[in-house]
Amino acid sequence: MVFSSMVFMFAFLPAALLGFYLLPRRFRNLFLLLANLVFYGWGEPVYILIMLAETLVCYAAGLAIGKTGDTSPRIARMACAAACVFGIVMLGSFKYAGLIAKTLRLIPLFSAMPIPDIALPIGISFYTFQTMSYVIDVYRKDVPAQRRIVDFAMYVTLFPQLIAGPIVRYKDVADQIDGNRASKEQFAAGVRLFVIGLGKKVLIANRMGTVWDILRLNAGAYGSLAAWFGVIAYTLQIYFDFSGYSDMARGLGRMFGFEFNENFRYPYISRSITEFWRRWHISLSTWFRDYVYIPLGGS
Repeated sequence: MVFSSMVFMFAFLPAALLGFYLLPRRFRNLFLLLANLVFYGWGEPVYILIMLAETLVCYAAGLAIGKTGDTSPRIARMACAAACVFGIVMLGSFKYAGLIAKTLRLIPLFSAMPIPDIALPIGISFYTFQTMSYVIDVYRKDVPAQRRIVDFAMYVTLFPQLIAGPIVRYKDVADQIDGNRASKEQFAAGVRLFVIGLGKKVLIANRMGTVWDILRLNAGAYGSLAAWFGVIAYTLQIYFDFSGYSDMARGLGRMFGFEFNENFRYPYISRSITEFWRRWHISLSTWFRDYVYIPLGGS
């Protein structure tokens, strides 16, 4: 469990912003890394070890690829594959172990298999995808390997988007990591975007969620029209909830001098499933397109 909303808004965030802007620029990434670890480890400090393990593995893989990419392509390819497999195994073990066990229990031979009860580390999908994209981009020579472990760990653990996205690729923020130059205008824009996201979540998503809960529990008592209204309320809830969190993350990123890509682009005005996929959770769909679909032969 991470900070409560009150503690985050009125204690952690002001302290993080104050420390970030008071420190000289050369110490800001280190301070932000420490703030990230406090944020992530507040409720479940043991899971910091998992995140740091992925960070160290992918950092080492990036260095190995950077040193051997031109002279020993085979070693570079093995380092890239090892880092990706490590990330997939970690994500699969925590996120899908129970599902795999339940599926296998349907087979008589494995009917007695116990179902593991493993708590899912917060944000593991996001930082796994981010570290994998970094290693792959270094292997493709899209970006140079990051040699400063503090800067790379700060990127992986960046708290504004760690919980609900968007997925931030290293190549999109590499220049901002090495030379963070947050301005007054960028900070003000970040505050506005954060407030918009907060409004989406509190004023719309939560209210639509309340409507959905009422109608869902008493669907038979209100008739078909109310059932359709409940479906619409649920549809609005999931959009404004996820979109609100993404806007808050982008706003927080701007406050600290980072520009994260847009994650939702009015998906409910789409005219086809394909267009909807391009507008909903854009960072996830483009990640799978660039790192899975196209490498496997898609166009």
